[in-house]
Amino acid sequence: MQKPPHPAQIELARRADQGAALVLRGVGLNLALAAVKFAGGIFGHTYALIADAVESLIDVATSLLVWGGFQVAKQPPDADHPYGHGKAEPLAALFVAGVMLAAAAWIAVHAVLEIRAPQRAPEVFTLPLLVAVVLVKLWFSRRLQRQGLASGSTALAAESSHHGADALTSAAAFIGIAVALVGGEGYETADDWAALAACAVIAGNGVKVALVALGEIMDGTANAAVETAVRALAATVPGVAAVEKCRVRKSGLSHLVDIHIIVQGDITVRAGHDIAHAVKDALMHSDHAVTDVLVHVEPTPRA
Repeated sequence: MQKPPHPAQIELARRADQGAALVLRGVGLNLALAAVKFAGGIFGHTYALIADAVESLIDVATSLLVWGGFQVAKQPPDADHPYGHGKAEPLAALFVAGVMLAAAAWIAVHAVLEIRAPQRAPEVFTLPLLVAVVLVKLWFSRRLQRQGLASGSTALAAESSHHGADALTSAAAFIGIAVALVGGEGYETADDWAALAACAVIAGNGVKVALVALGEIMDGTANAAVETAVRALAATVPGVAAVEKCRVRKSGLSHLVDIHIIVQGDITVRAGHDIAHAVKDALMHSDHAVTDVLVHVEPTPRA
């Protein structure tokens, strides 16, 4: 008979499904915005909007990858992956970071080419269009950010940064087009300069996302607050005299814990085992998204 999934694994799958559903909403949003931006860029004679539309299409591809990462990350542990598949989530985030850096480079190169080529002044109607795009993107970026913080998702945080970068590109285009329209002749390339300036910020965000994802992939320590909470909870289990060591690492949407507890030295092996099992159960049924615990038992020092 197949063993039923642990409550911690059920919670992990629930968080993954929530994140995946939000990512798919972002896919629909980006497809709609890409169509609007392409039309505005072509008929409004502004490369900044066309570049913005290309970035929205790139967002669609990366969002689908993040969605796939969630589908893999929520799978339970198996014989080949005894600690689960959580690393799929930061791997997806790392890919998103790479796309952000590539997009920044692509936009920068084409902005320079547009600056060097003859220009037509942008059309006025592109300004309210960009305002609407910025507001929608900021709203969705904040929504992703809140969900990412609530679930501890590195991939959702990366998606939030990516949508924020898209909003930044649109805001830069707005400023550049406004300058071009107000300045008149000789300022036609202002929107391209604005797109070029936005690339530096987008690249910076991409590096930031990459460093967070790499830290998780390389088994960096989890947030200090999580470790403190794990220590405190373990110390409340009956029979635990003290907590000696505690290491917590993040694996996608969950945490993996290695902990050393101290128990009375004169108790039986079975009693020590029962205390260790109680510590594991307490942590895996907690609100700290713990899906695996290794407990090492130490006796109290001899008098």
